[in-house]
Amino acid sequence: MQEHGQNGKYRPRLIFWELTTGCNLRCIHCRASATELMSPADLSYAECCHVVDEIAEYAPFILVLSGGEPLWRRDVFDIARRARLRRLRVALATNGTLIDEAMAQRIAEAGIERVSISLDGADRATHDTFRGHQGAFEAAVRGIRCLQDLGVSTQINTTVSRHNAHQLPEILKLAEDLGVDAFHMFLLVPVGCGLTIKDEQAIQGEEAEQILTWFYERSLETRLELKATCAPHYYRILRQRRAEARRAGQAVPELPSTGMHAVTKGCLAGSAVCFISHQGEVYPCGYLPVSAGSLRRQRFRDIWEHAPIFRELRDPANLEGKCRICEFRNVCMGCRARAYGMTGDYLAEEPFCIYEPKRTHVDDNRSPVSG
Repeated sequence: MQEHGQNGKYRPRLIFWELTTGCNLRCIHCRASATELMSPADLSYAECCHVVDEIAEYAPFILVLSGGEPLWRRDVFDIARRARLRRLRVALATNGTLIDEAMAQRIAEAGIERVSISLDGADRATHDTFRGHQGAFEAAVRGIRCLQDLGVSTQINTTVSRHNAHQLPEILKLAEDLGVDAFHMFLLVPVGCGLTIKDEQAIQGEEAEQILTWFYERSLETRLELKATCAPHYYRILRQRRAEARRAGQAVPELPSTGMHAVTKGCLAGSAVCFISHQGEVYPCGYLPVSAGSLRRQRFRDIWEHAPIFRELRDPANLEGKCRICEFRNVCMGCRARAYGMTGDYLAEEPFCIYEPKRTHVDDNRSPVSG
């Protein structure tokens, strides 16, 4: 499924914006390699206002303010309010440890629709070890409850790796017990600090297939919105399981097509998603460190519509290896960031996928079936 705008042009559905690399935690998987101090290279408030105005040409869509730790910036709520005035839906991705009653009130008053808080373990020891800070688990749970008291939608994000994969049922149960609205699962991508732990922590192969199959089965049972991120082969598994159910005469629920948990396709990097760094560089996603352009020198519209890397990523015929011939390529695409992190080529085949395509070649004038 492709995200097109007027005249066949692609439009952003989600933009993730790293407001700063400053952070109070030292997570072992951090994409941003965060530090305690904010960088002097961070966009100024005036520059941030310009960025908001530039990207608002494509409103409405969801702008996710992240970091580092976005609450590390004192002007984060001014930025959020400006985005809301420009018809952008605003979400916040935080570690949650800085959210008390007063901070939750400021989040609500800024018009932020949803706050995602990272929980990387079902208990204090597992989460705090991964996050590099004692007390992080309890502080994150407190943050969730403070937000919920004000009616702000909450979401739990979990980066799945070997240290916590066995706890996934307990983490999901915790999310249900806490009463959050959504649970998003991320497979580790080897970039930033994650590159140094990929050999001992990354989930791949048959283990990844089992986890993603479990995740799909839970999506049929839980009241939570479930979404797999940085796991594009989940969208193959989802369609395989739904096809099996249809053949067995079972009812198959409609897939959500709108909102924060819309089922679109696996890797949306450069086609419906992009990432803005704390310095104003635009990337296909936060885990693919190949710049498409700089908002300090270029208009967002020009980058989004004309950057060569975005054009490459929007055409499945450019994929290499088995991704190129896979009958599920249009709904999966493979993780372009993981391909880049493992091979240096963002068009290479998804390195963690074990599925073998049924095709032996592909006619580029005819798209493979979507499954």
